[in-house]
Amino acid sequence: MAQNIYDNPDFFAGYSQLPRQVEGLDGAPEWPAIRALLPELTGRRLADLGCGFGWATRWFRDQGASSVLGLDLSQNMIERARTDTEDAGIEYRIADLETLELPEAAFDLVYSALTFHYVRDFERLIRMIHAALAPGGDLVFTIEHPIFMAAAHPRWTLDEDGRKTWPVNGYSIEGERRTDWFAKGVLKHHRTLATTINTLIGAGFELHWMEEFAPMPEQIAEIPELSEELERPMMLLVSAQKR
Repeated sequence: MAQNIYDNPDFFAGYSQLPRQVEGLDGAPEWPAIRALLPELTGRRLADLGCGFGWATRWFRDQGASSVLGLDLSQNMIERARTDTEDAGIEYRIADLETLELPEAAFDLVYSALTFHYVRDFERLIRMIHAALAPGGDLVFTIEHPIFMAAAHPRWTLDEDGRKTWPVNGYSIEGERRTDWFAKGVLKHHRTLATTINTLIGAGFELHWMEEFAPMPEQIAEIPELSEELERPMMLLVSAQKR
């Protein structure tokens, strides 16, 4: 079973105050880049893995999706999503992505935001998603960038020009990474970029687009602290299609 850190009271309290949880999709700097990766949604059957508060599930329905299944390991997340949703076309369930099984060819799009790096057996998950997609179905997901993950959130240092730098630790050594983020010992799983992409190809996906997200100048002007994300990629965005 995956670590259920989101039901930790201290973690959940801190996490709930993040701009992307208070403001929804408008509070996520990468959202415009994600939208550009999404296929036409009208009439599509969707699954949102790690749906959180349900911001994306509701947006998908607003864009014409016929149905959306939102799954999350956290009871706190699912309860909040249900409270904020009044739409019979959306269903929320508690589910562990480590053991999740979805019906074959039941979805046209599987979406996930910043969740897959919590999953130990990434290959099993990707093969299950491939089977759950209809022919020609799409997978769009975001994860912490492997370079950012390998840094294991160390304390930054200053280079000779006075710029912040983040050393990368053991990038080629895949496996568990623990960090303190709202709570101690948050568990994530590091995989190299090559492993991530080759797992998709090996499962039968065709890679459509990959983006190492960086904030736009206008976003940095509005939120200056985003400039730190120009120093190393924080997030990886991927779009793939079932062959």
